[in-house]
Parts: sequence; structure tokens; C-alpha cells
Amino acid sequence: MTGSNYDFAIVGGGLHGCVIALALAAARPTARVVLIERDAELAGNHTWCLHADDVPAELADVIAPAIAHRWDGYRVAFVDHERALASPYVAVTSASLARTVRDACARSSLEVCTGLAVRRLNARRVVLADGRAIDATTVIDARGPDRYAIAGAPHGYQKFVGLELALARPHGLTTPMLMDARVPQSDGFRFFYVLPLAPDRVLVEDTYYSDDATLDRDALTANVHAYADAHGFAIDRVIRREAGVLPLPLASTFDAARAMPVADHPLAVGYHAGWFHPTTGYSFPLALRVAALIANAGADASAAWATATRAHTTQLAFATRLNRMLFRWFAPADRHHVLSRFYRLPEPVIRRFYALRTTRLDRARVFVGRPPKGLSWRSALTNRKAA
Repeated sequence: MTGSNYDFAIVGGGLHGCVIALALAAARPTARVVLIERDAELAGNHTWCLHADDVPAELADVIAPAIAHRWDGYRVAFVDHERALASPYVAVTSASLARTVRDACARSSLEVCTGLAVRRLNARRVVLADGRAIDATTVIDARGPDRYAIAGAPHGYQKFVGLELALARPHGLTTPMLMDARVPQSDGFRFFYVLPLAPDRVLVEDTYYSDDATLDRDALTANVHAYADAHGFAIDRVIRREAGVLPLPLASTFDAARAMPVADHPLAVGYHAGWFHPTTGYSFPLALRVAALIANAGADASAAWATATRAHTTQLAFATRLNRMLFRWFAPADRHHVLSRFYRLPEPVIRRFYALRTTRLDRARVFVGRPPKGLSWRSALTNRKAA
């Protein structure tokens, strides 16, 4: 760090922190911005995917260099039906995102500081573990999902283990498989997620929507190998491993006041602040929206943030209601019926759901009509009364 006074200090170099740093570097190249990360490298060990049209127009050029893979569509498969969807789909990797942020430093006043733990922070100051203080006009708390408070709140969990595999021969896939649920349904809704990264390289994840946060990495790793073998993927070596357990709330804990830049506390963003999709765990579309708001904030910043937080609150209410249905109204082995029914809806409805931009009609279409198989009316009525 070349000094202690900045326009923006971003604490947390994960997805949200990196995307905000990129947006600021592009929109305000002369603004002094520092991105502080406790680990030695930015962006962790992840593969983030999103529908290509979820990228706001004003950030299209900003995020384009970080996109590592593009596909024209994707597929899903359930026991009772399969479907190909035509929505363009893209992936950003930790490596591509970190590289893009580093490159932005050369074109702006952005600074990146890694290996620095933070002791505390407030609206104007960040105090590092070694006692040094960094002052900024705006402090942004973008620390990750490990700080997400779940004590006393009902949750389900999305958990997964993924292996990036180098293959001895081409796999023959042309589009991603977002959900292959044609597998034994154990520990909740279970599916495999398959991304073809190159003709001889593929990412395979064993994923669960479970009541339990316990993650048996060895068992799921073995499952990935078994799936690869069953689908003719000739594994040469494992390039990389990733794993995660994401809490999926059954009731919204989003605090809109913490998401307002006029308050006397740090501007809270990211998973721990509630800027994520409660049902899918997807964060990228929301990270982009928040980054655009911060980078383009002007005289009407408060009004823009108020509009954004109101819209997000509405979407969270719907998504957490859907979570309650998934985790409380259906036995673990029957949850796949909910997703199977969902993927019979029109493609624009599905796309808006992933972007967390559902309309009133979209929300009605999810809940109205013939219910999925396995619905427990007793559980539904009991949990409705509790809610």
C-alpha cells in the first residue's frame, strides 16, 4: 500500500470484492481503491457460472476478460424427462477472475493487497491484524459466506465436491449438464453437475440439497470417479478439487439497512450480507448488480439503493418460501420431483428465476397447478402455520 487514505477500501477478495473492484476500476479509474484479501491469492478456488444475459450491459466489457468458458446452452436430466435449454451459459474461474483484477491495476488506481488479515472495520476505517489502519471514504465489507450467521435460523444446505478432470481421450460433450438427477436420491435432492471445459477436460460435481451440513469429501470424491467411469470419461489425472457447503435459508434474514451506503457502518455486500440466491446459491448476477450500483452511484445513490434493496427483499421472500417447500414439504428422497416440475416451465421463467428477477406471474406459476409428486400435505399445512 502506498498510503493509508483511499476513496474505497474493499475487504474480501472473493467474488463480490473482485467484481466491485473491477467495476470501480472501469468507471472511476482515478479513484483510489484498495482490495484487501486475507489469503495469499484472490478469488479462492471456485468455478462460477451464470446465464450470459444476466450480465448488466454497463459491465459487459468489464467482466468479459474474466469469462473463461462459453456455451450456447445447457441441459438438465431427470428420471421422467430431459431437456435442452437455449440460454447462453458462461463460466468464470478463480484464476480468470484474479487475473482480470490484476490486469485492471495497470489501467487504474486500483491496488491489491493479499495476505492481510483484518481485525475490525467500520464505515471509514479498516484496522489490520498487525495494527495498521487504512482510512477510506467508503469501506465495503465483502467477506465471504463463512461469516454468514445461521445460529437460530432454519436452513437447508447445498453441498458438493467437484473434480476438474484431465481425460485420456475426448469426452464428446458440447454443452454443460446443469442437473443430472438420474442418480440414486440420497441425503436430499442429489444431482451431478458437468461442465465441459475443453475436449479432454471436464468438471464433475456431486451435489446435494440436504438437511445436514456434514460433507463427506472422500465419499463424494469416490462418487465423482464412479460417475465419470459410468459415462466413459477416461480419467488421466485430477487437475483440481473444489468443495463447499452453502447454507440455504428457509426465511430471509436480509437487513436492507446494512445495504445502504449512507449508514454509519461498512457497506455490507456478498453472501454474508444476504446478496445471494437463497435457493441456488448463485451469487454472480447479484454481485454484478451491486457492483454496478456502487461504481455508478451519483446524486441519486440513496434512491437507487433503496429501489434495489426493496426488489431484493421481494425476491428473497419468494425464494425462501420455495426453500421451505423444498425442505419442509417433501421428504429428502422426493425433492427431485420439485425440480423436475420446475424444469417443465417456460425457459424465460427459468432464466428469470436464476437471475432472481422473477415476476408476479413467474412466482404464481411455480406454486400454482398440480403439485409435484411426494408432497406431504400435513407437512405443508404444519409449516405454513408455523411460518
